Amino acid sequence: MPDVRIFRPSKTAMQSGRRKTHQWMVQFERDAPQVPDPLMGWMGSRDTRTQLRLLFDSREEAIAFAERNGLSYALLEPHAPALRPKSYAENFRD
Repeated sequence: MPDVRIFRPSKTAMQSGRRKTHQWMVQFERDAPQVPDPLMGWMGSRDTRTQLRLLFDSREEAIAFAERNGLSYALLEPHAPALRPKSYAENFRD
């Protein structure tokens, strides 16, 4: 199992533009299991590295960071969106 995942984040549901989707993110994988808190019932873990997300301008910088720190990584390539050309006249087709 790899130590980190390297990927480009997709846009959120509340986002109409492509901002913040051009950088590459390094996210650490979970090492310790999640356990429920006895008082509140929230899920928690002793592993705080999962909260850490590092942003890089290019894929090569993210890979270099992982290799420099001796981390095994899984590289997830982004999916290209399939855009269908539309015209105003399509609104009135039967």
